[in-house]
Amino acid sequence: MPHDTLAALRTGGVGDGVLTPMPLLVRSGTDATAVAAAAGRVEGVRMAVVAPVSRTGVTEVVVVPGHETVDNTSVAVVSAVRDATRDLPGYIGVAGRGAVVLDYQRAVFDNFPYVLGLIALVTFVLLVRTFRSLLLPLKAVLLNLVSVAAVFGLVTWFWQDGHGSGALFGIAATGALTFWLPVLIFAFLFGLSMDYEVFILARMREEYDRTGSTSYAVEHGLGRTGRLVTSAALILFFAFAALAAAPGTDIKVLATALGAGILLDATVVRALLVPAMVSLFGKYNWWLPAGIARLLRVEPSPLTPDTIVSDGHDAGSRPSADSSAGALTDAFSGDARGEIRDGSTPVR
Repeated sequence: MPHDTLAALRTGGVGDGVLTPMPLLVRSGTDATAVAAAAGRVEGVRMAVVAPVSRTGVTEVVVVPGHETVDNTSVAVVSAVRDATRDLPGYIGVAGRGAVVLDYQRAVFDNFPYVLGLIALVTFVLLVRTFRSLLLPLKAVLLNLVSVAAVFGLVTWFWQDGHGSGALFGIAATGALTFWLPVLIFAFLFGLSMDYEVFILARMREEYDRTGSTSYAVEHGLGRTGRLVTSAALILFFAFAALAAAPGTDIKVLATALGAGILLDATVVRALLVPAMVSLFGKYNWWLPAGIARLLRVEPSPLTPDTIVSDGHDAGSRPSADSSAGALTDAFSGDARGEIRDGSTPVR
């Protein structure tokens, strides 16, 4: 059994590095022994053995690290072996699990800031066209990034540091996340969170266009999309909770991250932070200058004062801005007595 074998190796003082050897390839006709000696002198390497020449003429030097190289906390020895042997005659390259992790980090994570910037920019432009606003898309992108960052912190605390993973799943602290998990978690959560954002803010925009009132838009926009967003979030949460019952640790980490992220996003972010920030910024939420609107081929949305909508108003049409603190303006008044043409309660 693999676990019993690993325990026997550790008891014998072999170490778990034997599970992730680093094949170091050397061209035929060169001194593979010198390459093995150079690799063997690297700190963290337990041994380096020259294997027989293969039929293709390539010689393999098997480099065994002291500890397994499976994540970003243990691949420094791979870089050290590469640096110590890359200039020697006949060197081709280093392979193995640790080399895969290292190459993945350099190819993906080193370029991740650029990818993140591109995704944020494209999302912002598309949402500007959708909401006809500058502030709402900016807030949506920033809150999405905050939500994803909170999930990464939670995953690190729960799985990497082991605060709860043992009690809930019987798994000790992992010490690190598998190298492909962060990108996958980000891709899923960013897309799902943005869906909820669009549902809620699009409805708020519709209500504002009809009434001109930010407070009315927040109240009725959230009221008419809240159940939809909550139901969708609960469905996904229970689906990911079922997925967390899978035997693989990586699948458990992915499922718990997505489940917790969906729950956090639908409650704290969408139900609290989004309406609070929209209410805070008031009329500036809906502003889109004419120049930018022409560039994006949408209708501009100028800055206009917020209107006050009476409790009995049915939002069927848009009232004018009210300069006083008490009533709707003459655009909705039928006569001097304050009767409103749409049949709703008069405002005195």
